[in-house]
Amino acid sequence: MKTLLIIGIGAGDPDYLTVQAIKALNRADVFFLMDKGAAKDSLIDLRKHICERFIETPGYRFVEAPCPERARGVADYRASVVDLNQDKQQVFERMIGEDLADGEVGAFLVWGDPALYDSTLRIVETIVANSAEPIVYEVIPGITSLQALAAKHRVCFNSIGQPFQVTPARRLAEGFPEQLDSVLVMLDAQDTYRLFAEQDMDIYWGAYVGTADEVLIAGRLSEVAETIQRTRAALREQHGWIMDSYLLRRRDGQS
Repeated sequence: MKTLLIIGIGAGDPDYLTVQAIKALNRADVFFLMDKGAAKDSLIDLRKHICERFIETPGYRFVEAPCPERARGVADYRASVVDLNQDKQQVFERMIGEDLADGEVGAFLVWGDPALYDSTLRIVETIVANSAEPIVYEVIPGITSLQALAAKHRVCFNSIGQPFQVTPARRLAEGFPEQLDSVLVMLDAQDTYRLFAEQDMDIYWGAYVGTADEVLIAGRLSEVAETIQRTRAALREQHGWIMDSYLLRRRDGQS
């Protein structure tokens, strides 16, 4: 029997790890890491730092593999993600088959929470379902970038008694959801918030939340949209990648 742990490690600050996650780290023999290139070495470095900080027993090991890339600029985004996940599945299967012995525990360290805009859980579920050898898996939740963003800005996700929506920016580009006053947005490579700069809204934006590179901007959207755009572009140029999210809220609190 092989065991896989899918561990949510939070949004960047090692202090975000839960006690449950720390216990899970100490159960693992092997940590599977996906190398996304030199520009994102800090993501692997943070995972290794977390292990060094919280694992009490020596002897664990890391197994790294190049991370497949998603096809960019294609019309069918969903299909491109499906293809990417199939490529990742092949990599996962090879690491699990070759580098995890029977009776050992392997772990995937997932940024934020495994349930929110991450496919590791889906991929592992498929591997386990199709595996000829017995594999069990567990999921350990983590603090998401959205939770960290709200905490840093000292705001709630929703207005009193009102629902909110979590959405990728490509959906927001279709229009601000009716009957809602609060929207949490991820994966915005096109500065979609600028579409609503003429509307009476507030924005709470953050990049690299929870890390040493964290940047926060908040205010009336019409007044800070250009600042966010310039800042975002500069940060992406500086680091080679960016991880940001934001909360958009109607100022009148009505939909």
